[in-house]
Amino acid sequence: MLKYEEYVDFIKEKHKNQLRKQGTPYYLHPLEVSKILKDKKYNNNYQIAGLFHDLIEDTNTTYEEIEKISNKEITNAVRLVTKEKNYNMKEYISRINNNKMAKAVKLADRLHNIKEVKLTNKEFIKKYIEETEKWYIELSKNTVFEKDIKKELDNLKKHIQEEK
Repeated sequence: MLKYEEYVDFIKEKHKNQLRKQGTPYYLHPLEVSKILKDKKYNNNYQIAGLFHDLIEDTNTTYEEIEKISNKEITNAVRLVTKEKNYNMKEYISRINNNKMAKAVKLADRLHNIKEVKLTNKEFIKKYIEETEKWYIELSKNTVFEKDIKKELDNLKKHIQEEK
């Protein structure tokens, strides 16, 4: 296994020249997801999975590359949080719910996205609120993410109301 900083360098290189919807460098998102996991007292493997969670969807990274520089547990969590083409949301959430690492990573990802989604357009925000209510409130039940996700969701709803 590499040092944490080497994993950060890896994702910076892989996400190079990619931007988030609000215009920030993309790699800052997985970095923040990893930081949320660290703040919630998850171990290094969880933090690395947080760094890697979007690599398959958004870059040319392969599962083999991930496993080569990390381990099977991290690779499996990344596999579970990666949305395959034409995925079924119910099955996707069910798979994540059955793996502690994937669940923590996905909830940290959702938490960070909820905080930043207000920088996008109103229609996307509304869709994000609905998706969070339908799938992620339940997924976060009885986890260290539950209160934070509900709080940020309420903030997002207030933001939408203020926009009217």
